Amino acid sequence: MKSPRRSIILAVAGVAAAGMALSGCSAGGSTSNGKTEIVVASVQPGASAESLAAFQTQVKTFQKANPDIIVRGEEYDWTGPTFAAQLAGGTLPDEFGVPFTDSKTLASNGELADLTPYISKLSYYKKFNPNVIDVAKDSKGHVYGIPFSPYAMSISYNRDDFTKAGLDPNKPPTTWDEVESDAKAISAALPGVAGYMQMTSGNTGGWELTSASYTRGGRLETTAGNGKVTVDTDIPAVKDSLAYLAKIRWTDNAAGSNFILDWNGMNAAFGSGKVAMYMSGSDVIGALVQNDAVDPSNYGVTTIPLESDSKAGVLSGGTVAVANAKDNPAQLAAVTKWIDFYYGQPAIDKASAVTQAKALQASKQVVGAPSIPLFDAATADLARSWIAPYATPGLLDNVKPFTSTIGKQPIVPEPSRHTQDLYAALDSVVQAVLTQENPDVDSLLKAVNVKIQALIDADSDQAALK
Repeated sequence: MKSPRRSIILAVAGVAAAGMALSGCSAGGSTSNGKTEIVVASVQPGASAESLAAFQTQVKTFQKANPDIIVRGEEYDWTGPTFAAQLAGGTLPDEFGVPFTDSKTLASNGELADLTPYISKLSYYKKFNPNVIDVAKDSKGHVYGIPFSPYAMSISYNRDDFTKAGLDPNKPPTTWDEVESDAKAISAALPGVAGYMQMTSGNTGGWELTSASYTRGGRLETTAGNGKVTVDTDIPAVKDSLAYLAKIRWTDNAAGSNFILDWNGMNAAFGSGKVAMYMSGSDVIGALVQNDAVDPSNYGVTTIPLESDSKAGVLSGGTVAVANAKDNPAQLAAVTKWIDFYYGQPAIDKASAVTQAKALQASKQVVGAPSIPLFDAATADLARSWIAPYATPGLLDNVKPFTSTIGKQPIVPEPSRHTQDLYAALDSVVQAVLTQENPDVDSLLKAVNVKIQALIDADSDQAALK
């Protein structure tokens, strides 16, 4: 999901960054006088001075090593409508980010530059986690960018609440039954605290319901051999996920009393102590610390439970750093060098990792937020050891339940067609289960199928007319 927290601030490990001189609009870079100029997406509008300084340092480092390339930064905030307008108007930067949910479609439509000749030559290209690099490929296997800071759905939890309820915060739940049992124990010991809760509004209810369904082997969209996509939310995995949530709410009384929570609302509830466990992206700690006054030493995160179903997997998302399809070969080569420097090297090179960690630390941002390894688990462990001296105090130990096991979980991408429309339609179903004791779930899910299938079929009809 392109959730509120990841409006694609283009930066490794969540650092907001900025270029040498931010420009208001872009028509792409240029090549002249023996130097290639590229415009790279940098910060959201209103970024802090510390963020700008952090990026400025990295730009200088890059240009010192690449004196034939001039890097210019530009404010950038990915949203569907804004991106479509920039794409149509030819005003996208030379380097920018697109969410996992859109990268394959944009690549297959020829709306991103094919970087295969450049990325395939990187020393670490063949070491990429295949589940991660796949989101940057089109249907023919061509590569269009490098994923960065990929997140996996996980369970965030309040370590103090575990202790107060007589639970071991170093041994978080590993099954859905254990999540329920711990939630009941916490709510019983701490009246007014939701032992476990999920998001329900602003498209997040559908996002998390999809995530929960994946852990039970479900898929909400299927693609036939002829390419036809079929939506089906009226499946056992979805119904089981809803029944589980309803049990925690109505039988266990462990879901609290506020059942309309979007991403910001849930994070605020967690930060204020009203929610002890909730489903989240593994990278949420940065936002919790900066926006919700969460003490990193009291924060815990573990992998989301997976059922025994052979198709069970963890929903993942993130951003792919890509290039403008209108760029010339010199610009594409320069953009690839930048992407490699800014997103690839910190995962495999100690000096780059330390430089980035210091920049994050100096700008008072979280260092050590967990994510899906870009490469193998051993490489990720080594990179974490490099940044350990600069990591947010206590965080690396607290996220071990996640980092020590995420490499073993199958990664599953989000539904690819009308993703946000699907999530929005499912929001009301999740809310109904939490606010009504016996809603007609079958009818609600069938209505979602009809609504989203019509949107997908309309796209196919439109494409057939072209």
